[in-house]
Amino acid sequence: MTPSFETLALSVDAHVATVTLNRPDKANSMNAAMWQELQACFEWLDESDAVRAVVLAGEGRHFCAGIDLGMFEGIHGASGDPARRGEAFRRNVLRMQDNLTALERCRKPVLAAIHSTCIGGGIDLVCCADMRYAAEDAWFSVREVDIGMVADVGTLQRLPKLIPDGVARELAYTGRKMDAEEAKEVGFVNRVFENREVMLREVIALARTIAEKSPLVVRGTKEMLLYSRDHSVAEGLNYIATWNAGMMSLRDLEEGITAQAEKRPASYED
Repeated sequence: MTPSFETLALSVDAHVATVTLNRPDKANSMNAAMWQELQACFEWLDESDAVRAVVLAGEGRHFCAGIDLGMFEGIHGASGDPARRGEAFRRNVLRMQDNLTALERCRKPVLAAIHSTCIGGGIDLVCCADMRYAAEDAWFSVREVDIGMVADVGTLQRLPKLIPDGVARELAYTGRKMDAEEAKEVGFVNRVFENREVMLREVIALARTIAEKSPLVVRGTKEMLLYSRDHSVAEGLNYIATWNAGMMSLRDLEEGITAQAEKRPASYED
């Protein structure tokens, strides 16, 4: 059974799940419930055999306006001791980092479809996706610098691995807006679409193409790409040799080769 959430809408069709940030009256700002539900949702998606690819979108006029500022009220805990308040803050930040890392840990590819506003925590969120796509009205801003804090939930760690280092630094130091066209030029998004409706249609179609492939192969490919991002070439080569030695499916390999020869779509079990 597909779970339901307070701040997210979730649907599954033809092996593609669509996760929609669903606080449109608050510009999809990320309150405490949303942080926790994102992790719960993507852990469910990771485990579900019905899901082979995931599209992440936003409901309403904005994709995501970042963290709900009400989150800051209790993030330091209640102790009067500065050290204990610091420890409480650190634990809360680590928990929020883990909430978003659930997108990376999810074995299914995550395709972010972004329209209009994507700032602050929204950048943290989409940096965890496998691919990003934008509507023409999308714009991005590492906004933490403008509210007097260092971004601490993943942008500074992931963004420089997605775009040129100098561009990432400029965005982080200035908080300036990056529009959809620039985001495409620097490689942050794969494609830019006319509007949200067209974008969702095309991104869901792409997700369905991925869902037609061997789920085991797609999951292994994501594992290798993430591992290689954080390790040397030699370590990555060693890992893929070991992975395929134990995880290559002869059944899927035979089906893929036969389907190619017979000029028909391959059919893979979950």
